[in-house]
Amino acid sequence: MTIPLISFEKVWKTYGQGEARINALAGVDLAIPRGEFVAIMGPSGSGKSTAMNLIGCLDTPTRGHYRFLGIDAGGLDRGRRAVLRNLHIGFVFQGYNLLARTTAVENVELPLIYRGMSAGLRRRAALAALHQVGLDGRENHTPAELSGGQQQRVAIARAIVTNPTLLVADEPTGNLDTQRSHEIMELLTALNRDNGLTIAMVTHEADIAAYAERTVRFLDGKIVEDLQAEAA
Repeated sequence: MTIPLISFEKVWKTYGQGEARINALAGVDLAIPRGEFVAIMGPSGSGKSTAMNLIGCLDTPTRGHYRFLGIDAGGLDRGRRAVLRNLHIGFVFQGYNLLARTTAVENVELPLIYRGMSAGLRRRAALAALHQVGLDGRENHTPAELSGGQQQRVAIARAIVTNPTLLVADEPTGNLDTQRSHEIMELLTALNRDNGLTIAMVTHEADIAAYAERTVRFLDGKIVEDLQAEAA
C-alpha cells in the first residue's frame, strides 16, 4: 500500500481555554497522495488556513496525527520540523515576500544558503529555476523593477529551487489581475504535470481552484466537500 504524502488522522487544533476555546479543526481526516494538485477552500474561520499551517509544518495538532511521508510530523520539535520544511517543502505566498534590495537571482538563492551550498552551485541552481518560470533576462532585476506577475514568478522559483516534494501555495494569485493570475496558474499546473510536484493551494476563487485536480472545502473546522475534478 502506498503511503500518502500528507495524512491527517482525526486532527484537532484548539485555541484558547474555557469559554474562549475554539476548535479551528475538529477531527479532520485527510490524505493527499504524492503528485496531486489540491485546492483548499472555505470561508474565513473555516479551518483552511489552520490546515495549511499544519501541512506546511508551521504548527502542530492539539490532538490526532499529521504524517508527512509516514513521519509523525506533528510530533516533531520545532527544530526537526524546520529541517523537514527545508528538505521537502516550498512556500509561495500572496505577498511574494521578496527582499526589496536584492536581485531576482539572489532572492532565489536564499533557501540554498540555509543548506550550506557553495556560491557557484547556488547561482547555477537559481538561474535554472528562473529559466523554468520564464524569467530569463530578469535575473538581475530587483522587485521594484518587476511586475507583480514577475515577482510571483521569482517567488515560485525560490520555492522550487530546492526541488521540494511539496509546494504550499497560500492565495498565490491574490494580488494579481485576471490575466497574470491565469499565467501563474498555468505555471503551477505545468510544475505539477511535468515535474510531479505535489501542490496544496489555498484560494477563495473558484476559477483558480478549477486548475487543481481536487478541491477540499472546509467549514467550521471540518471537511464538508472533497471533490475530484472531472476529466477534460
